[in-house]
Amino acid sequence: MAITGIEHIQLAMPAGEEQAARAFYDGLLGIPEVPKPASLAGRGGCWFETGSVRLHLGVEQNFSPAKKAHPALLTDNLAALVHALEAAGYAIAEDQPLEKYDRRFVHDPFGNRIELMQPR
Repeated sequence: MAITGIEHIQLAMPAGEEQAARAFYDGLLGIPEVPKPASLAGRGGCWFETGSVRLHLGVEQNFSPAKKAHPALLTDNLAALVHALEAAGYAIAEDQPLEKYDRRFVHDPFGNRIELMQPR
């Protein structure tokens, strides 16, 4: 028995903020929104997927952002992504270097920490 992959990552978001999620995850990060199954659509939130990347945002009552826990998303052009995020008003942070990767951190519109990584 072994874990063979990750089907999706879910982050929490506040109720009624789907447009902000779409602007960030689809508009800036370029992960297209996909329809939620009808059985889950009434809960609110958004799903974003491309290739093997599946990031779901679910509405959480008494929302509190993930300040330390985070997904690490790979990109093929970190500099351009950082530029687009900064131009949209998002603060970018650096951290300790990691072997084989350039990386930066950003917080989504709700304060969830997101790591952006590009292989060297």
